[in-house]
Amino acid sequence: VFAIDNEVLYDICFRTLKLTCPTYGDLNHLVSLVMSGQTCSLRFPGQLNADLRKLATNLVPFVRLKTMMTGFAPLTSRGSQVYRALTVPELTSQMF
Repeated sequence: VFAIDNEVLYDICFRTLKLTCPTYGDLNHLVSLVMSGQTCSLRFPGQLNADLRKLATNLVPFVRLKTMMTGFAPLTSRGSQVYRALTVPELTSQMF
């Protein structure tokens, strides 16, 4: 189970992506990007494969917490077709 907060997604769309009126389609786009990236090791074969137990072990920061902490960068809006090279500090600031 993945807990995702719509209010936080709306805030990301409004403040970071500069969307004046984010729709549920914009929120769902962010969710789809994060979930497809997070479950990639479950869906494709390779040396970095992981099962759900390993995924939870690596993404839950403290033993007493029961939910995964997810970060995703670079953040781009659904209609954005602009590609640009990002620096390490820009990517890091988007993660936190």
